[in-house]
Amino acid sequence: MDAIKKKMQAMKVEKDNAMDRSDACEEAARVAKVRAEKAEEEVAELVKKAQQLETELDITNERLSIVTMQLEEKEKALMAAEAEVNALNRRVQGLEEDLEKTEERLLLANQKLDKAATAADDSERMKKVLENRCIEDEKRMAQLEEQLKDARNQA
Repeated sequence: MDAIKKKMQAMKVEKDNAMDRSDACEEAARVAKVRAEKAEEEVAELVKKAQQLETELDITNERLSIVTMQLEEKEKALMAAEAEVNALNRRVQGLEEDLEKTEERLLLANQKLDKAATAADDSERMKKVLENRCIEDEKRMAQLEEQLKDARNQA
C-alpha cells in the first residue's frame, strides 16, 4: 500500500507538474495568441498603409506624367521662343548692317550735296560776276558806239 500511496503521490506530483506545465503552456499559448493577433493587426495596418502608399504612388506617377508633359511643352515653347529670338537677332543684325550701309551712303550723298552746293554757290557767284561784266561791257559798247558815231560825225 505504501508503494501504491507513493505511486499515487508520484502520480499526483506528476499530475500537478503536468497541470503546471499545461497552465504554463496555455498561458504561453494565450500570450502567443495575443502576440499573433497584434502581429496580424500590425500586418493589416501595414497592408492598409501599403495600399495607401500604392494609391499615392499611382497619383504621384500620374502627376509626374502630367508635369513631365507640361515640362516638355514648356521646353518646346522655350526652344521655339529661342529660335524666334535668334531669328529676330539675325534680322536686327541685318537691319543694323543695312543701317550702316545706308548711313554711309547718306554721308556720301551729303558730301556730294555739299560739293554740289559749293559748286552751285561758285557758279552763282561766277554768274553774277559775268552778268556784271556783261552789263559793264554793254555800257562800254554803248559808249564806244557813241564815240564811234561822234567820230564819224566829226569826220
